[in-house]
Parts: sequence; structure tokens; C-alpha cells
Amino acid sequence: MRANRAWLGLAVLCLPTLLVAIDTTALLLALPRLSAELGAGSVQQLWISDSYGLMVAGLVITMGTLGDRIGRRRLLLIGAAAFAVLSVLAAFAVSPLMLIVVRVMLGVAGATLAPSTLALITTMFRDERQRGQAIAIWATCQFTGGALGPVLAGLLLQHFWWGSVFLAAVPAMAVLLLAGPVLLPEFRSDRAGRLDPVGVGQSLLSVLLVFYGVKQLAVASAPTVPALALVLGAALGAFFVRRQLRLEAPLLDLHLFRSRPFTAVIIALVFAGIAMAGTGLLVTQYLQGVLGHSPLASAVLFAPMGLGVAIGTMTAPQLVRWMKQTTAIAGGLAVSALGGLLLVGADGAGALPLVMTGIAVLALGTGPLFALGTGLVVGSVPPERAGSAASMSETGNYFGGSLGFALLGVLAAVVYRHRAHGTSDSLAGAIAAAHRLPAGQGAALLHTARAAFTAGLHVTALVAAVIFAGLAVLVLTMRPATRSTPVALPEYQEVR
Repeated sequence: MRANRAWLGLAVLCLPTLLVAIDTTALLLALPRLSAELGAGSVQQLWISDSYGLMVAGLVITMGTLGDRIGRRRLLLIGAAAFAVLSVLAAFAVSPLMLIVVRVMLGVAGATLAPSTLALITTMFRDERQRGQAIAIWATCQFTGGALGPVLAGLLLQHFWWGSVFLAAVPAMAVLLLAGPVLLPEFRSDRAGRLDPVGVGQSLLSVLLVFYGVKQLAVASAPTVPALALVLGAALGAFFVRRQLRLEAPLLDLHLFRSRPFTAVIIALVFAGIAMAGTGLLVTQYLQGVLGHSPLASAVLFAPMGLGVAIGTMTAPQLVRWMKQTTAIAGGLAVSALGGLLLVGADGAGALPLVMTGIAVLALGTGPLFALGTGLVVGSVPPERAGSAASMSETGNYFGGSLGFALLGVLAAVVYRHRAHGTSDSLAGAIAAAHRLPAGQGAALLHTARAAFTAGLHVTALVAAVIFAGLAVLVLTMRPATRSTPVALPEYQEVR
């Protein structure tokens, strides 16, 4: 009976895991329509898509410490309630600024959900085999949710307005609020760390300044202000690192990076997130703006990416029966590199099959990294640091996704403007302008814009392929974990 309750509790925990991941990418398909109706500029569009993931990445470790102090279930339910209310506010936003602010607040709420789910799973399942299965299901929900976000958005946009993308989270959070107190036990750590407001502020401000500088460098005519933001962000980040290394109870235990296996997998999680998020951003827009498919059709055509992640993560635990974990992860990353190369060849009349195959292969190969990566990270450090290591892997996942939207999105924008020769600043702008021009001029503008965007997709896919290939080499060359014992559970006090 207790085991059944644990599995039912896992099903409830999958709801916030899935929704937090979906909310990170759901705007990919909604962004063109949302931008047109709210009048969002190119930089505002990037902040609308990035601000949520940035806040999750910046606060997930802080919220993990807070959950240790006040209780994981309590923090989870508080975050779920806030997430539901803020989702309603986002759905009815009346300006780009309002939506950006609400997305930032949604990121804060999402950060409370992410660490609580994994912490509760590791304490609910005491049997090693069942715990492994539960974590694999959790990983599938997390990474499949990110890939399926645009699919859900496309289905909703076919029948409703763009705000429906946000309202989809409300029923799931309502189920969590109702079932959570019944199915989920409360746990608190016996050795909860202290909160570090100064460290939280330093890390968040550093990340925001760096991202602002990267985005503005691509669109600003005068690079002085963006360059200054980059320098200030890097300096603040250096102060943050120096301070964390000196603290007895740091917000971020940077000493963990002395372990080469730990460092290699964290780097792989971050850069795989960059490659996947950047590729997904370009492919969803390519399906609509270049190939001319509707949001619903684009959602269906983008589904292979979500299916690839789901199959890869669910089958990854089976691979370790025949090979080492590092071999499975590196082999999968090599497969992802092949998927990126397939996207480089997508052009002309035969582009669609290559796009669908490319995103499916790329996503399939990331499965072993996402499913086995957290366990390998935790197994690379001493048992007493297992909880901190797991939180850092979560940070790497979300930070990589946000960084992918920013860096590869900016790279594609630079390529677009270079190839468009000043005729337009974005594909969405070119499509809107073409409707106001005479037929011949509009067709010429669209041809130039679509060719420029396709070039941006090719460059982005090539960068993703190089990233995956480099990560495969990195994972293969790292030393095995120093211990092979099952993952040790943190010491928790169960509160009935």
C-alpha cells in the first residue's frame, strides 16, 4: 500500500516537473502571434522567452536550501499556488513589459517547484531499483516537457488566443494542490544550509547583465553600453565565485568542480541545453515562417523532437546493462551531432523530411545524458555532497536552455541580418511588411528573408553538431566515478 502511494505521489510530482519544462519552451510557437498583438520588439521577444528560464536557473539552488528549512512539500505547494495565479496574469497581459515582469515572477515560482520534486522522489523511494525507475520517469517528464512545449502551444493556438498557452498550467497545478497534501509526505533536512541573500543577488545580477550585453550587442548600433554590461556582469560573477569559495556554508559549493566526472557532466548538461534550445527556437520558426505551415501543423511536425527525448530517456537505463554509463552518454551525444548535421542540409523542396529526421535524431541522442547524467553527477562526489550535486545539475539544465535561446538566437539574428542585406531585421517583420507591399516586391522580400533565415538555421545546426561532438569527446575522456555504490539519500526528517 505504501509503494502504491509512492507511485501515485510520483504521478503528482510529474505534473510540476512537466509544466515547468513546458513553460520554458511553450512560447516558441506563440511568440510570432504574441509579438504582433502586443507589439513586442526583437529584444523584448528575447526577454519574454528568456526571463522565465533565467530566474529558474538562478534561484533553483536557493529554493532547494529554502525547501530544506521549511519543508519540501510546503515549498512545492506554495510554488504551485503562485504558479497558477501568475499563469492567469500572463494570459491576460496587455503589454510586453507586463508579460516580461510576470514571466520573471513565474520563474521565481518555477524555481520553487524544480528542486522539490527530485528531493521528494529520492526520499519516497528507498528501493534502489524503484528509485532508478522513478528518476528515469522524472527525467523523461522534465526533458520531454521542454521539447513538447511548442507542440502544446501549437495545438492551443489553432483554436484559442495566445494567452491559452499560459492557462494550460492552471488545471495541473490545481490537481497538485488538491492531491499533494494527501499523497506526498513532508521532509526536512537535519542539516539545512543557510540562505545567502547577498550571493543570490550577486549571481542573478551577474547573469542578467551578461545576457543583456549579449542580446544588445546583436541589435544595438553603439556597442558601448552592451560591452559595459558584459564587463560588469563578468566582474560581478568573479566576485560571486571568490566569495562562495571563502564561505563556510556557500550558496553554491564550487569545490565540487574539483571532481572531473562531476565537471564533465555538468558542462555536458549546460551545453546540450544550449544546443537543444537554440535548435528548437530556429526550427519552430522555420516551420512557420519559411515552410509556411500553420501553428497546428508546425506543432505536429515538431513532435518528433519530444518523442525523441521521451524514447531516449526511457530506454537509457537499459543501455547500462551492456555498456558503461559514460559510453552510453558519449554515444548518444555523437548521435545528436549527426542530427545537427542533418539539419544543415535542410533546404528547398526536400527540407521537411530532413528537418523532422534531424530533430528526432538530435533529441534521441540526448536521452542517455538526461536520464543518466544526474545519477552520474551524484555518484561522482562523496555521499554527504549528493544533494548539492543534484541541485547543481538542475541549475545546469535550466541555465543551458536559457543560454541557448540567448546565444544561438542572437547568432541566428546576426546571420539573418547579414544575409538579408538590410531589407528587414527579422523574418516576422519581413512577413508583415510583405503584406503591405505590391505583389512583386512582397514576393522578392519574402524570398530574401526566407533564404536569410534558412542560412541562420544552417549555422545554428552546425554549431549544435560541433557542441555535441565536443561533449562526446569530453565525456569519454573523463575518469570514472570514484565510487560505485548506490546514490546515498540525504538525511531527512519525515514530518507526518
